[in-house]
Amino acid sequence: MKKSRITGVGHYVPENIVTNEDLIQMMDTSDQWIVERTGIKERRWFTPGVDTVANMSAKASKMAVERAGIAMKEIDFIIFATSTPDYFAPGNGVLLQRELGLQGIGALDIRNACSGFIYGLSIADQFIKTGMYKNILLIGAEIQSSALDKSTAGRSNAVIFADGAGAAVISATESESSGILSTHLHADGDFAEELYLKDPGSSREVRLSSEIIDEPSFRMQMNGNVVFKHAVVRFQEVIQEALSANDKTKDDIDLLVPHQANLRISQYIQQKFELPEEKVFNNIMHYGNTTAATIPLALSEAWEQGKIKEGDLVCLAAFGSGFAWGSALLNW
Repeated sequence: MKKSRITGVGHYVPENIVTNEDLIQMMDTSDQWIVERTGIKERRWFTPGVDTVANMSAKASKMAVERAGIAMKEIDFIIFATSTPDYFAPGNGVLLQRELGLQGIGALDIRNACSGFIYGLSIADQFIKTGMYKNILLIGAEIQSSALDKSTAGRSNAVIFADGAGAAVISATESESSGILSTHLHADGDFAEELYLKDPGSSREVRLSSEIIDEPSFRMQMNGNVVFKHAVVRFQEVIQEALSANDKTKDDIDLLVPHQANLRISQYIQQKFELPEEKVFNNIMHYGNTTAATIPLALSEAWEQGKIKEGDLVCLAAFGSGFAWGSALLNW
């Protein structure tokens, strides 16, 4: 059985930088309030008519494919993780396929929100291990800002969520020293409504109306306290699960790349595992929470900055809407 490994990573973020000072002009908040609760100083929001989920992911994908050292035509499957597709249907996989000129290959869309990239990585790993595909393009991309209530009433979410795209090429390898060691996936639908966007949903008499648009259900809803309490527990569990499954300890980790949900969550996990700062990569300070895009975006930046080297043991972990969570352990 073949192994799979990440051979290239890439990312793209919109040019529109929204600082905490910009948000102060929209709502009753302050830089201190935002930083203390989230660690975020600035984020990127898309420009309507310029950025789409498809074209942002295409730019990230081209970077990842180039870094993988293969031709675009060598990609034989697409996995697209997003909770904010450009269209209600079809999914974004085929839109990206069109952007990249890859018509004819399969394109799979998954909607696991914050943990979408981990779920996609697990799917890609299985496809490659069975020999079905050789080079899979995995994307996490989101435009969250258009669903935010940017008034004082919605500030708890509006200061956190942002837009961007990250991509990775997952390729077959026979290397003994590199590759994905294991992935671990979990979910608990009992908490689905603690972090969700209800409308527009199909199980309504009318899917969309002016009344629905004015309702809170048309904006992101999050019970921050519940999400935080579950996140810090599940992150610890799923990271330890990955380590135990491979007879590793926290001291073996060269770099932990957590989903960029909240800097306070990442710092809590870092403290619990007693990891030095250089072994945990965070960039939420500059990009906010880009949901499915956070891990590939962070991986791409960490690789650019030389913080991931060949042979490093890298742990990825995510928790979010669903609730769904997961981890992956890999040798770079």
